Amino acid sequence: MQLEQQTGETDWNGTVPNAFDLRILGFVGVIAALAASLNVPYGGIAFALVAFGILAGGGLVVHALGQRKLRRITDGLVERWVEAGGEIESVTRSSGGMRTEWTIRTTAGTVTIGGVAVVPIARLSVEWHGVSDSMDAADAEANLDRLADSLFEEIFEIGSETDATGLRTIPQA
Repeated sequence: MQLEQQTGETDWNGTVPNAFDLRILGFVGVIAALAASLNVPYGGIAFALVAFGILAGGGLVVHALGQRKLRRITDGLVERWVEAGGEIESVTRSSGGMRTEWTIRTTAGTVTIGGVAVVPIARLSVEWHGVSDSMDAADAEANLDRLADSLFEEIFEIGSETDATGLRTIPQA
């Protein structure tokens, strides 16, 4: 009788979920309303409404572009890790403060990738075992292959040699 070996079940379907953040959109709306209200004494209600529309629309666009950039980077990293032999169990949308984040569950542990999803100041942050590193999102996207290789080595190769506390263990000879 042959027993079936069960490989780790995955919830990952090969895509990274969208991450529009309502808190950032709410923040953009409040700032647009405040800025537009300053125009009431000078241009009237009509001018303030036009200013609100322009500011809110601009804020929505910069958030959408920032979210797409961070999602593209996350998708690229996960794709390269899978190609290199890393096992991805799931990729889910998470949130922390005003950051847009994805939680990636791997066989080596949980990795959180995210950042501020506003395109002119978009920053990418990668956290694993309580240690995080951040960089400009444009730089991360331009050097995605090198970033994926270094993170793969740290997470999947060195990470497999760590114990439950995240401390690196030295293999016994």
